[in-house]
Amino acid sequence: MKNLTEQQKGSLLAFVAVMFITPDSLFIRLSSIDTWGLVFYRGIIPFFTVFFGMFLIYRLDFFKILMTSGNHGIIYVITFSITNITFVVSIQNTNVANTLVMIATAPMLSAILGAIFLKEPPDKKTLISIIITFLSVIYIFFDSLKLGNFYGDILGLITAIGLAVGAVTIRSAKSKNLVPAAVVGKLLVAIFALLFVENFTLINQDIIIVPLMCILCVAIPFVLVTIAPRFIPAAEVNLFFLLETIIGPIWVWLVIKEQPSIETLLGGVVIIITIAIHSFLKLRNS
Repeated sequence: MKNLTEQQKGSLLAFVAVMFITPDSLFIRLSSIDTWGLVFYRGIIPFFTVFFGMFLIYRLDFFKILMTSGNHGIIYVITFSITNITFVVSIQNTNVANTLVMIATAPMLSAILGAIFLKEPPDKKTLISIIITFLSVIYIFFDSLKLGNFYGDILGLITAIGLAVGAVTIRSAKSKNLVPAAVVGKLLVAIFALLFVENFTLINQDIIIVPLMCILCVAIPFVLVTIAPRFIPAAEVNLFFLLETIIGPIWVWLVIKEQPSIETLLGGVVIIITIAIHSFLKLRNS
């Protein structure tokens, strides 16, 4: 990593994070535990996993880093907690493609917020990529909306807004380490879920699926996603999340036969090609 440019570091972290995240929707669908039980485990398992790892690295400095994160840390704890809850509830109340299409608006929202608050208007390449992918998302959206549920779709949009605000917050605090704030956010998610959990029992395949999902699709990616905006603009980080818009529904389609529409597939191909070209050009220039 030391030999990479900031652009290469940020792009690599964002790409790897999203690749870990892509099976997340499938694992949520495969789990049989109730919604709030799932939210609880997705909070508490990543909390202990990442907290233990960071405590081994930083020792008591973990708490010092947390306290020095200031207002940025508070904002990130709030947005991170909200998006972790709304994502799961959205997935379980609408078609997977609907939720991921809503989340795919995050790059556009990040670009707008970054231009307003950070004075970082996207460059021409990023702006063109955002416009193309946003149009692809709209194309997918009009077909997928009729298949879903309004409640789940709205929560998907709230998730996108939270991702955008969180990424811009990290970008505005490049000198600060906000991973401890994300760890606290996970703890708050678990505590909030406790108010609604009816059953903690993991049975049958949930004994494997839930811990695996919480570590591979939640704990590892949230660390990478929290670090990536320190190296590249928030809009570029969230641009990688568009890969989940197409890959996530494909995982679900292959395993449980929840088939994505032809519009999702066509729009997804455009999204993947656009991100690939954008990343290649940015990395070449760096």
